[in-house]
Amino acid sequence: MDEAPKIIVKKVRKRRGHVHHGGAWKIAYADFVTAMMAFFLLMWLLASTTEDQRRGISDYFDNPLRVSLQGGDGAGEQSHPIPGGGEDFRLTDGEVRRTVGPLAMIDQRQAAREEERRELEVLKARIQASIQASESLRQFGDQLLLDITSEGLRIQVIDREGRPMFASGSSELQPYARELLAELTPLLNKPPNRISITGHTDAQPFAGGYGGYSNWELSNDRANAARRALVGSGMSPEKTMRIVGLASTVMLDEADPFNAVNRRISIVLMNRETESQVSAAAGAPDEGRAIAPEAGPDADTPPSRGSELR
Repeated sequence: MDEAPKIIVKKVRKRRGHVHHGGAWKIAYADFVTAMMAFFLLMWLLASTTEDQRRGISDYFDNPLRVSLQGGDGAGEQSHPIPGGGEDFRLTDGEVRRTVGPLAMIDQRQAAREEERRELEVLKARIQASIQASESLRQFGDQLLLDITSEGLRIQVIDREGRPMFASGSSELQPYARELLAELTPLLNKPPNRISITGHTDAQPFAGGYGGYSNWELSNDRANAARRALVGSGMSPEKTMRIVGLASTVMLDEADPFNAVNRRISIVLMNRETESQVSAAAGAPDEGRAIAPEAGPDADTPPSRGSELR
């Protein structure tokens, strides 16, 4: 006889309140929120920056030091999206104060250098135009070289064969050299830049010499003679900041160290950075005094590239 099936009744009790399902969903949600925040930040950067700034941000993360030193668009403007790259605003004692980040300072110095270089380029063009307009200066056109260097605007007055600025072995200016410097004086007086004057000789050997007098002393004496001629023509004495004699150590024509063009006077209208360096090298702030440092080694030490007196 078959038994009747047993009926099993299962009683389910419902719990009141929140049922805990674990915390894994919280981690997933946090990752989602983080990803969305990064996405919106990326969209904001793309919408609020220029192409150059975006390139600057990319370069900054590749090589931060190079971008900081190089400056340029995206490296330190006020609108730079990287904190500290431009100008920050801080609340101090109830007022807003603006501070300049290090990248902005570097960028400002770079901009100042570029602006000053543009000013020197304009000054160079004006001097060249004045030389072409002056009949007296135009005859010396082949003896005047103008260029922009790291120190400023350089005007080189060079010797030509048969037309030297100085007599051989002497620091006495020839009459036409005095005339040339006199014509240059108003052009040098006009800009506010102070000047550096450097004397150079060629490498022609010289037999003998008296009292240890060598190319070093001669080049320095010639630079100083040029300064006296400029001052005598009306240049302010305070405008000269440095007198240097380099003998034959810096050639204009290295292929031919005996070329007459190596005998020259260089007059540099110095930029502000060079003026500051000269003042710092003198161990005192710039007070408007002329500085004439020693040129070359001691008189007892012969120059390394000959002892000509040309």
